Amino acid sequence: MGKHTVYSCVMGSRAFGLATESSDTDRRGVFVAPTPLYWRFEKPPTHVEGPAEEQFSWEIERFCELALRANPNILECLHSPLVEHLDETGQELLDLRGAFLSRQAHDTFVRYARGQYKKLEADVRVHGAPRWKHAMHLLRLLTTCGDLLRTGRLVIDVGDRREELLAVKRGEVAWPEVESRMRRLAEEADRALEGSPLPDGPDARRVEDFLRRVRLRSVQ
Repeated sequence: MGKHTVYSCVMGSRAFGLATESSDTDRRGVFVAPTPLYWRFEKPPTHVEGPAEEQFSWEIERFCELALRANPNILECLHSPLVEHLDETGQELLDLRGAFLSRQAHDTFVRYARGQYKKLEADVRVHGAPRWKHAMHLLRLLTTCGDLLRTGRLVIDVGDRREELLAVKRGEVAWPEVESRMRRLAEEADRALEGSPLPDGPDARRVEDFLRRVRLRSVQ
């Protein structure tokens, strides 16, 4: 898969500006399966794990499908500040980042956050406390969502919010306070949706044209 990789980056805490000495290095990538492989009954994989630990890659068509659905993990992958590999096709993909952004992000980000919140509530009921690392990342995600809807730009580095988020990770902020922050951030995202500069939906035609060019080049 390595020679077919067009884009790879570091994600997780390192990309979010939340890394500590014990943080793993999560790597994500996008590869292009040669077009002739699709002329067989057995199709190429849509994703591949490895070869390194904490490494995961998507075939470019699957990656674009998920990005068009405003999948939070995929959209954030496109905006990592820590790019490790980028060829010509990868650069074209990054140049398309704006085509994937739309108001649909409100639904997918907030829906994902609500699902994670329910898991945190279950932890509190069973263990008396949430998984603080997950609570930190939920606050980060909701903040990112609100900022995206307000500005039309997706920035995943937490910047000057780093220390307050790490305090949550260390369990230094009481759970009721964390819950209150989550509710406030979700409400802010709801309000930001109303006047968001983002379009209602992604530019699927532009992305489809890009994929067509990629497939045609891969035949040659």
